[in-house]
Amino acid sequence: MISKEKFDAEIEGIIINAIREDVGDGDHSSLACVPAEARGKAKLLVKDEGVIAGVDFAKRAFNLVDPNMSVEVLIPDGSQVSYGDVVFYVEGPSQSILKAERLVLNTMQRMSAIATKTKSYVDLLEGTKTQILDTRKTTPGFRAAEKWAVTIGGGENHRFALYDMVMLKDNHIDFVGGIAQAIEKSKSYLAENKKDLKIIVEARNLDEVGQILKAGGVYRILLDNFNYEDTKKAVALIGDQCLTESSGGINENSLRAYADCGVDYISSGALIHSVHNMDLSLKAV
Repeated sequence: MISKEKFDAEIEGIIINAIREDVGDGDHSSLACVPAEARGKAKLLVKDEGVIAGVDFAKRAFNLVDPNMSVEVLIPDGSQVSYGDVVFYVEGPSQSILKAERLVLNTMQRMSAIATKTKSYVDLLEGTKTQILDTRKTTPGFRAAEKWAVTIGGGENHRFALYDMVMLKDNHIDFVGGIAQAIEKSKSYLAENKKDLKIIVEARNLDEVGQILKAGGVYRILLDNFNYEDTKKAVALIGDQCLTESSGGINENSLRAYADCGVDYISSGALIHSVHNMDLSLKAV
């Protein structure tokens, strides 16, 4: 996984790029009618239900836009919220509040939707050993915030990107000529380049699970689009030789059944790519 320093840099990059995109050479609506010396206060109002996420992101965004803004948090990240709740107050130069408003709302609405969906999956897994993972199916340029939201909802992050884990999927295996070759080449590459990265290998059937185990040195086997029966067989075959992960179209209706097969993880792109934004607004007070 990436370091805290790199994660913080990713978040800062998202904020800086969003302000560049949204503000350009100036927020002329505010500059035209709001005096530069005017100070104001606004509240983040919830108009929906779910898990709030992005409060800490908002604090960073306000601070980067203008360090003279202050935020009073009433409801922290990860809390259940409902219609009418006030999450925080922000106070400072009115022009600065208006400048940051859309960035904060867009981000918090999406992060809260992701956290809410993740929490619903976590609840479905209660009583099992299985943990829910996100994937790399994220919005380009916005990955850090989306993966942050997954953790706020109680989920776990899969690899952050292509550089922090080796994950051999079907195309890698087919391009190189087989599972054994792909794993051996990966081990040699990591050793030669002094890279301490974990290896995950995707299996499409039980025969491939056997091939992966024979090659050895794998951190986790991803059971891709296995049915329940074959998932149980794979878990029994793997035992404690490495960790197991189910993936491939798993949703609210099938999540618990796959967990009951005994896998360590279930990964779901739907945590991020199939959510409806939470309704939030920033209102002057």
